[in-house]
Amino acid sequence: MKRFVYIITDRNRKNLHVGMCTDLLKTIKFYGDMPTLFFDSSQQLNRLVYFEEINTEEQAMARFQQVSTYTRMQKEKMIRPVNPDWIDLTAGLNFESGIRVRPTNYGRPSIPSARRAVTF
Repeated sequence: MKRFVYIITDRNRKNLHVGMCTDLLKTIKFYGDMPTLFFDSSQQLNRLVYFEEINTEEQAMARFQQVSTYTRMQKEKMIRPVNPDWIDLTAGLNFESGIRVRPTNYGRPSIPSARRAVTF
């Protein structure tokens, strides 16, 4: 079973949290559902900036322990070559897995479901 070692951060890139999981999308959803579990609300971890897919549990645990001991500068040196703008990688994962996220309607009028035929 594949394992993922990931680094997640808040919107200000103040905290870098290293984790390991088997289902990356479910884990990211968990962080979104429980925003104040690890930190207060201003430091909500919601931006996946780095992840590695590893085939075996032993290799994943060794890599997780290694990355967990890194300093902030070492973690940034890992992130910058693959994600220089520190964008959230969750959107790409959603696209790859075939999950369609429906955009929310922010105050725009909805389109009526039954349209009238226009006659001239």
